[in-house]
Amino acid sequence: MSSNRERNDRKSGRKPPPRSRAEEPAKPGRKGDRAAAPDPWDAKPAREPGRDKGRDRLDPDSLIWGRHPVLAALANPARQGMGRLMATADRAAELERDKLLNGHAVEVVDGDRLARLLPPGAVHQGLVFKVKPLEGVDLDDLAHPARGILVMLDQLTDPQNVGAIFRSALAFGARGIIVQDRHSPALAGPLAKTAAGATERLPCARVTNLSRALRTLQEAGWHIVGLEGEGDMTLDEALDGRPTVLVMGSEGDGLRRLVAENCDTLARIPMPGGFESLNVSNAAAVALYEASRKQG
Repeated sequence: MSSNRERNDRKSGRKPPPRSRAEEPAKPGRKGDRAAAPDPWDAKPAREPGRDKGRDRLDPDSLIWGRHPVLAALANPARQGMGRLMATADRAAELERDKLLNGHAVEVVDGDRLARLLPPGAVHQGLVFKVKPLEGVDLDDLAHPARGILVMLDQLTDPQNVGAIFRSALAFGARGIIVQDRHSPALAGPLAKTAAGATERLPCARVTNLSRALRTLQEAGWHIVGLEGEGDMTLDEALDGRPTVLVMGSEGDGLRRLVAENCDTLARIPMPGGFESLNVSNAAAVALYEASRKQG
């Protein structure tokens, strides 16, 4: 029914004012129409004014990015049938041309979208792989037979240090790495980027108790050498060519007391230059080189 104002407007020839969008009647939809399901990769939570625009980023512990880490993950048989791969058009073409997908599907997206998923400053090189954690191996798989070199990390928490140690361990022929399950970073994100693919190629055992794990390794015939700045022997003196576990302490506190007590030897790296200490990842690289040299 028309209002008095509308009837008067028609008599005077005046055009009625346009209706606002709120007053317009809703257009009937077609029967059976459905809204498209939202894509979780496109989800962008509402942002408050002045807040960081990165709130739509994904958890970095579920992501691998960068050319070498992603290619290593695609080549890892343990990754078959899991993960979601996203790549820029040129990278996707490269993966298909060089047959590097290994059964994985690839989604082509632009580089800006990839950058929005990652921590600030992350260099994705056109590749992002959303993954689930690898299961790892049992300690017994590394303990038997006793040969070569293993590395144990006593509550190292810095992802870049751990990633660098993985990379050095693979380079110098270590058989695997042992970490404490509850006090070590995920083998993804910045750690995987720093490791440059080593986390996909080097077995990793996650154990509940490092001291108990050391006793298991000793019984299997391993020589346990803990790296300690105040060690009784130099690293060269402590390494004798036997199957060796190199135990590295945390960035701030070094080896914990019980872990140190379960080492056969505590060794130091001589530093004639007079500098007090090395970064733990650098110390691990020196120790791995010396251990591999002693074992020929």
